[in-house]
Amino acid sequence: MTPTESFISHLIELRSRLLKIVLGFVLVFIGLFPFANKIYTLLAAPMLAKLPAGGHMIATAVTTPFFVPMKVAMMTAFVISLPHTLYQIWAFVAPGLYPQEKKLMVPVIVASSVLFIAGMAFAYFAVFPVVFSFIVGSAPVGVAVMTDIAEYLDFVMTLFLAFGLAFEVPIAVVLAVRFGWVRVAQLKEARSYVVVGAFIIGAIFTPPDIISQFMLAIPLWLLFEAGVLAAQMMQPKVNTIADKL
Repeated sequence: MTPTESFISHLIELRSRLLKIVLGFVLVFIGLFPFANKIYTLLAAPMLAKLPAGGHMIATAVTTPFFVPMKVAMMTAFVISLPHTLYQIWAFVAPGLYPQEKKLMVPVIVASSVLFIAGMAFAYFAVFPVVFSFIVGSAPVGVAVMTDIAEYLDFVMTLFLAFGLAFEVPIAVVLAVRFGWVRVAQLKEARSYVVVGAFIIGAIFTPPDIISQFMLAIPLWLLFEAGVLAAQMMQPKVNTIADKL
């Protein structure tokens, strides 16, 4: 096969995988769309639970009551179809991987999906009640807290993304050690910088109360430590890719 034919075949394969990713997402979204309002109500539950008696959320734009639940359904469809998406990505790059790399990718895909969803669940069940309690409780006397549903969605999506990515830290640490990009000893030496970085990230992606900052920074640091421990346990069993080559 000539280089040109090989390049074209890769483009065809890439197009096929992308179409499968989009198709999987669309099918899940279509199944969830009739329940979009109920899904949004579930998403808004932590905020609604902290509002004063008689409090409610509002929609300030004409199309917001339709498009916001639809966006929530799309976000949910993305999360549900994430394992399928990651599998299609793996299937595309798998032919170019070494056997030992192929063995590593399947558990990485599964662990990445589980950890990302775990991060979102942690944000929903543990962080949201604390954050919204602080926000509602800090309102001046005489001010009625009535959050716009579109702004609320943007806010919770930011937190979902922050905590979802934070829970991917162990995977990133293990892969960095596995592929020889960094050594466990170097990670241990950088521990103090990681702690400082975790609190900086917590200050950026959470509201200005100290509790919610700690609720992102501390798990981020602990997940880094878990990644270092996992990498250290794997290190005696496998060498880096560079060593095997």
